[in-house]
Amino acid sequence: MRDPENISGVVAALPDFLGFIFYPKSKRFAGFEPSSEILEAIPDSIKKAGVFVDEIRERVLEIAASWKLNVVQLHGNETPEYCELIKNSGMVVFKAFSVDEQFDFAGLTAYSKVCDYFLFDTKGQLPGGTGQKFNWKLLENYTGVVPFFLSGGIGPDDLQTIRNFEHLRWYGIDINSGFEIIPGLKDVDKVREFISGIRV
Repeated sequence: MRDPENISGVVAALPDFLGFIFYPKSKRFAGFEPSSEILEAIPDSIKKAGVFVDEIRERVLEIAASWKLNVVQLHGNETPEYCELIKNSGMVVFKAFSVDEQFDFAGLTAYSKVCDYFLFDTKGQLPGGTGQKFNWKLLENYTGVVPFFLSGGIGPDDLQTIRNFEHLRWYGIDINSGFEIIPGLKDVDKVREFISGIRV
């Protein structure tokens, strides 16, 4: 998210989180300086998540403070030690992992005490979303204790599939490109209808 008017429209759909991307190479880069118009459009009931990719820890905390972030979402090659430092600063930590047939869920053990949530996304050539789904049946191999968000290529037509999905540690879903008009601009009607359908 980065357009104040569009943010206001999505806020009206009452999502639990709004995401802001602080990775300059992303088409959805929000910019490092927050605008008061954006911050004022988001009520305290909706948590602000900042997406970072291998950013210097001090810079993450500076941006988190200026944007009044609640969540730091890490999409790079951040180590468990890095995650722990961010968590110890008082931030909620999401760590994203790109899943494919070769993904080793045992490797998540080192992150289990230093991350609040995992986010399972589709493996691509570059950091961040691909707009494609991975094989969700692979998550049957995840037996850890950290709750996770399901991500990767979720669109309006996936409502029933999402409602049928089951996993003991599944916490929520992350939607993005499947609901966009252009990168960074959401179709508010589609977002509202989808969230309403999920919460029925």
